[in-house]
Amino acid sequence: MAEKMLSPEEIEKLRIKEEKKAAAVAANAAKAAAGGDKKKKEKFTLKTPKGTQDYSPEQMTIREELFDTLKTCFKRHGAVTIETPVFELKETLTGKYGEDSKLIYDLQDQGGEICSLRYDLTVPFARYVAMNRIRNIKRYHIARVYRRDNPVMTKGRFREFYQCDFDIAGEYDLMIPDAECIKLICEILDQIKVGNYLIKLNHRRLLDAIFAICGVPEDKFRSICSAVDKLDKSPWDEVRKEMVDVKHLDPAVADKIKTFVEMNGKPFEMLERIRKSGLCDSNQDALAVLKELDTLFGYLRCLGVADKVSFDLSLARGLDYYTGIIYEAVVTDSDRGSIAAGGRYDGLVGMYGSLQVPSVGFSIGIERIFSILEEEALKNKKKIRQNATQAYVVQLDKEGDMEERLKICNDLWNAGINAEFTYRSTPNSRKQFDAARDLQVPIAIMFGSSEIETQALKIKVIETSEEFIIPREGFTDKVKEILKELESKPVLSVPTTTTTTTTDVKTNA
Repeated sequence: MAEKMLSPEEIEKLRIKEEKKAAAVAANAAKAAAGGDKKKKEKFTLKTPKGTQDYSPEQMTIREELFDTLKTCFKRHGAVTIETPVFELKETLTGKYGEDSKLIYDLQDQGGEICSLRYDLTVPFARYVAMNRIRNIKRYHIARVYRRDNPVMTKGRFREFYQCDFDIAGEYDLMIPDAECIKLICEILDQIKVGNYLIKLNHRRLLDAIFAICGVPEDKFRSICSAVDKLDKSPWDEVRKEMVDVKHLDPAVADKIKTFVEMNGKPFEMLERIRKSGLCDSNQDALAVLKELDTLFGYLRCLGVADKVSFDLSLARGLDYYTGIIYEAVVTDSDRGSIAAGGRYDGLVGMYGSLQVPSVGFSIGIERIFSILEEEALKNKKKIRQNATQAYVVQLDKEGDMEERLKICNDLWNAGINAEFTYRSTPNSRKQFDAARDLQVPIAIMFGSSEIETQALKIKVIETSEEFIIPREGFTDKVKEILKELESKPVLSVPTTTTTTTTDVKTNA
């Protein structure tokens, strides 16, 4: 039997059918492959990158309180704030940090510019001052910085962390801005109660003079300074070994340096000790610096913080841009290292142009301070309030009025009062009160069918369980009065202007 010939229309239909079939097979194969990829993707580890971390609401509460305290202190001294990009041109950062330059995070070339993540907030500030040709400014800046460091999370040492900087840039009389910076560090550390602390202080030019007196070649000043900077973490023998074996310093010169860097003490006592020893008499620059420090210590005595300072010749601060006094604050009953540090850097702004703007400032080690405060909170089992809610609206009747609840909250929000309520349309009153207690909300604003009928609201002070009634109309003014009184008194007395007191009223709570 002869095969039936297919018409052109039938051939076209068959072709389309086969193409659809092939497309379906391909789609199923792709779907299966995607499913396999999905299974593979599910096998990754959920973690933050090394040297970084997430912060819980409880931790953020402590951090925000710290930031608020710092901002208050900065503003008390007349500082304004600025913001700079999180990354800078690499050439902006290069050559400013000495041996620490190896810790700068470089970024991949994007659009023909080689950039790096900012290492600190001081160099970007200097670039900002130079670029805008600012001749004087007192500024603070709170922002994240990045270091390709070996993190020690338990001691507040991260690769991504916040710095809180304060700087005074401008041409001013000798040591006056410097004294204010040290005073401000003391104000901050006293206010946030980190424990006993000490501010170690030295002068970069005095260090250079000491190196010259000891016989250090001038081209080795910075590298030997970097070695001395490690004395707070390493014993003298290790530092000496680095000087001699790694940086090829004459052993006899290293031993002379030891005589100086072992000296520390109260400011005026140290000045007298150095002068009596005659160790610096052969160097005019050293004598000039000692005179400058005499002026500074006098100002610090007037500001009531001289007793918080130790004149310590081992303090070096390895950053290349320092030119004058250098200092760092350490908690004396902790091994966490410095929690604030800074100094004078008169030449940094001038590196970016012809304008020379002398500057001095410091950075607060917020991460280390935060870790101290967090440990204290855990040790004392302190419950941290994570929110700023002032009033919790409680619906007493399970089958109540959701619209009325929303109206009450809306009135509170419009009046600037922080308020919350449950998202259940038929809520349990006990669970609402439990939520208010868990959130540590000062007051509950209660209503049921009877309150709706009488156009009134019940107020309950959560801490004391004290209750009273206020009129529904204009109730937000009364709520503000109650909250204000609660802030000033540990226990709230029932206002005399209330209508019927309800201490004997039974509720579902």
